[in-house]
Amino acid sequence: MKGDWREAMRKRISRLPGKEEGELVSRLESSGALPFAATAYWLSLASEDYRGCARNDAGIPADPILAQALPSKAEFELAGLESDDPLRERDHSPFPRLVHQYPSRVLLRSTGECPVFCRHCFRRSLLTQERGFMDEKAQEATRAYLQAHPEVREVLVSGGDPLTAATAKLEGLFARLRAGRPGILIRLCTRAPTTLPERIDEELVAMLSRYKPLRIVIQVNHPAEISPLFIAKIELLLRAGLPVRSQTVLLRGINDSTDTLETLFAGLVQAGVDPYYLFQGDMAAGTSHFRVPLSRGLRIYDELRLRLSGLEMPRFAVDAPDGGGKMYLPESIAGKEEGFWLLRGPDGALHRYPEEEEWTR
Repeated sequence: MKGDWREAMRKRISRLPGKEEGELVSRLESSGALPFAATAYWLSLASEDYRGCARNDAGIPADPILAQALPSKAEFELAGLESDDPLRERDHSPFPRLVHQYPSRVLLRSTGECPVFCRHCFRRSLLTQERGFMDEKAQEATRAYLQAHPEVREVLVSGGDPLTAATAKLEGLFARLRAGRPGILIRLCTRAPTTLPERIDEELVAMLSRYKPLRIVIQVNHPAEISPLFIAKIELLLRAGLPVRSQTVLLRGINDSTDTLETLFAGLVQAGVDPYYLFQGDMAAGTSHFRVPLSRGLRIYDELRLRLSGLEMPRFAVDAPDGGGKMYLPESIAGKEEGFWLLRGPDGALHRYPEEEEWTR
């Protein structure tokens, strides 16, 4: 039924029961930190009720679905080298919302809105400043930028989640992108198949089909996200000739085991989704409780290589904390010194990523 996804957005859970939990949400709102909101669908994927779930001493839920969505006091703990802009997107932004770090592609932060505000989000400090969808002035500036930069072959439409916008509004953006560069590849970045599957409807799929070449990249972090409804929505996209790839963030206590990731990546391939990247956690402020020590991530990745086929195996990657861009692991590792991994970029420059301590949840 048309409009169901809008109703699901309006009915998102944005309050938590209990005085302590209520105070936490209020503190997040007053500090300008990442807000709390989650769809009923996402919460239904959990193994227990979010209103009385088991938590550790830091308030982090034990359930892997709830841990991604429910805020905790751990978010107010800042670790060394953490930043409100860990990928240094501001350094590569000719104007707000557009990032041009790599010669052949640009990224648009089209909106700061999401069906679920993931607690590990590396843009958690930027989203609150950009909650609305890109206005026409910003879209026109992007069109002109593409015309002036013929080296750009691809545009990543990201956010937040672009699919929180109405289909007509999203099509207006796509039309401007193609006006600036006919035939440019559009990469649509979204978590909607796992957070708001109602959004993947016939109207949206028909619109996306008009803007090929177009690729869809989703984020899936745990096998519990591969529900029957998720599979049905992926099939709808694939039948329309819209390829789907997935990214996964390595998250402590959520998917940092070989068994969990093996099940996840094999399940994605069965659903028709190509595993694309497994990302080491970024140094985003207030996310240290999610990051897995790089040494442990490398061990898990080695074990996955023994278990997964080439189709099931994503690339392991990390973004350098100094804005040096994406590095592939383990091939970018040049050494280790004084608690830091040395990563060699494509240009030969060395970048440092900290080896953080193990701790249990």
